[in-house]
Amino acid sequence: MKIAVAGASGRAGSEITKELSRRGHAVTAIARNPEKIAVLPNATPTKGDVLDQPALAKLWAGHDVAVSSVHFLASDALKLIGAAKDSKVGRYLVVGGAGSLEVAPGVKLVTTPGFPAQYKAEAEAGSAFLDLLRQEKELNWTFISPSALFIEGERTGKFRLGTDQLLADANGKSRITFADYAIALADEIERPAHERQRFTVGY
Repeated sequence: MKIAVAGASGRAGSEITKELSRRGHAVTAIARNPEKIAVLPNATPTKGDVLDQPALAKLWAGHDVAVSSVHFLASDALKLIGAAKDSKVGRYLVVGGAGSLEVAPGVKLVTTPGFPAQYKAEAEAGSAFLDLLRQEKELNWTFISPSALFIEGERTGKFRLGTDQLLADANGKSRITFADYAIALADEIERPAHERQRFTVGY
């Protein structure tokens, strides 16, 4: 498939680009500084700005799938959604956040007392992005939330999927590596199971 990844030089974006390249997809790897993108088979580093809706739509046009892996506070949800629609891309996948996941019925992680203050604004922006997607009538979107700790680590291929509830392991830890998250995202592209919905991945 032809897949465009915006934010391909970031920690999640670089692993997603690597995973898609490994699977033989043709990847347009987009970043503001494309020289920071690793050289990979089937991946074309491309300069792009996620705040420039018309230019981004042009970059995404002609792809089967567009992925945005960018910080919510460093981008504009309306421009990203607009670019996805303008590009007529088949599917739009968003690297989401854990803050909008529920820890109890109707209780989002971001609203809990222990949620780190330094991540609150980013998490709230991610939650607002998901709300906008849920109002979309024409866009075929998927929002993929990582677990609470989104970290560097090995590619194991062993993880669980959930819907709107935060996942935790037997020790109560909620975590996922960028590499395993990338597997879950690539699997969703190849075998769509969560169109127009959010899902989460964790151990």
